[in-house]
Amino acid sequence: MLRIIAQAVLLAGALALGACGFADSRAPVPEFMRMKEAEQQPPELPPDVKRVVREQIEFVFLNTSYPREVHVATPHREVRGPGWTACVRAQLTSATGSSLGAQTYIVTITGGKVVDRRRAEADDICGSESYEPI
Repeated sequence: MLRIIAQAVLLAGALALGACGFADSRAPVPEFMRMKEAEQQPPELPPDVKRVVREQIEFVFLNTSYPREVHVATPHREVRGPGWTACVRAQLTSATGSSLGAQTYIVTITGGKVVDRRRAEADDICGSESYEPI
């Protein structure tokens, strides 16, 4: 019986000490036991979309699509991340040489670099954006 009580006390002590490791920055425990708050990065300034797209056009469009009349819209802050998104529109050519017409893509820019791109869909805001040539 004494052995069971001793094990229960040791288990309760271990759980109590283990919980100290999970104390957040506002917990009522001594400073050295608190977790440090994550430092927040300052918000990124809006990128120069014209320059970024001009310098990294091969990441937005395939070289074989011969993009011409490239236009960009103003950037918007990325909803799910620290970067920016912008709509890019250009006249493209298919692999067979026929014209695809104006195609619109949404690019994600982080740290002055194009990190992602996808074709714009009907429910995206690209249809209502105003564009400027690069």
